[in-house]
Amino acid sequence: MGGKNESSVTDFILMGLFPEFQHSIILNSTIVLVYILAFLGNILLIVLIGGDSRLHTPMYILLSQLSLIDLTLTSTIVPKMASNFFTGERTISWIGCGTQSFFFLMLGMSECLILTLMAYDRYVAVCRPLRYPTIMSSRFCLHMVTGCWIGGSISSFIHTVYPMHFPICGSREIHHFFCEVPVLIKLSCEDTSVYQLVVVVTSIVLLVVPFSLITTSYTFIFLTVLHMNSVKGRKKALTTCSSHLTVVSLFFGPNIFIYMTFTSSHSPEQDQALSVFSNVLTPMLNPLIYSLRNKEVVAALRKLVGRCIIS
Repeated sequence: MGGKNESSVTDFILMGLFPEFQHSIILNSTIVLVYILAFLGNILLIVLIGGDSRLHTPMYILLSQLSLIDLTLTSTIVPKMASNFFTGERTISWIGCGTQSFFFLMLGMSECLILTLMAYDRYVAVCRPLRYPTIMSSRFCLHMVTGCWIGGSISSFIHTVYPMHFPICGSREIHHFFCEVPVLIKLSCEDTSVYQLVVVVTSIVLLVVPFSLITTSYTFIFLTVLHMNSVKGRKKALTTCSSHLTVVSLFFGPNIFIYMTFTSSHSPEQDQALSVFSNVLTPMLNPLIYSLRNKEVVAALRKLVGRCIIS
C-alpha cells in the first residue's frame, strides 16, 4: 500500500482528448481507426519500397524512413490514449511520461530533418541531374539518415530531461492526451519563461531553418523547371515536388504554431486539435499523398497484389 501511495504522488493524470466533448467515445474510436489506417498504410509503403529493387534509390529510402517515423510516432501516443480512455485509467507514471515525451520529440525532430533531406534530394535530382548519382550515393544517403536519428535523439534527450526536473507544486493533471513538453511546463510552480524562450530559440533552429532550406531548394527547383523544354519532364518534376510540399505544409504548419509561440498564448483545445492533425491525421495521409501520385509506387503495389493473387 505504501508503494502504491508513493507512486501515485509522482504519477501524472492525462485528461484525454477533449474530455468535455459529449460524444467522446465516437471521437476516440475515430482516432483509433485513423491510427490503424496510418499504421497499415506506412507499413505497406515500407514493404513496397523494401521489396522492389527499382525503389532502392535515395528518394524512396528517405520516404521509407519518413513512413517508419510516422508509424512509430503515432504508436507512441495513440495506444496509451486509447487505453486510458477505454479502461478509465488516466494515470501515467513519471518515467512513462518522460519516455513518451522523449520518443515523441525524437521522432518529431527526426521527421523535420528527413523532410529537409528529401527536399535536398529533389533539388539535386532536378537541378544537378548529371551529378545526382555521385552526390546522392548510397553511403551519403546512409550518413544522412543516421545523422537525422542521432540529431533527433540528442536534442530530444536534452529537452526531455531538463523540463522533467521542474518542481510541480499543485495539480498533476495534464490537459492533453499525451505528455508533451509545452504542456508539462504549464504544471511547474517555478518561473519557466527563460526555458520557454529556449524552446522558441530551439524551434527556430529545428523548424524555421529547415523550412527555409526547403523553401530555398524549391525556389531553385521551380526556376529550373520553368526553363525545361520537355513538357513530360516538367510535369514529372512538379508532380514529385508537389507531393513533398504538401507533406511539408502539413508538418511544419501546426508545429511552428505549437512550439514557436509561448504556451500561454494558445488554449489546451488548440494544442490538442493541432496535435491530432499533425501527429495522427497527417501520418495517415502521407502514404496516400506519395502513393496515389507516384507511378513507381503504384506499379510496386500492383506487383505485390499480383504476387499475392498468384500465391
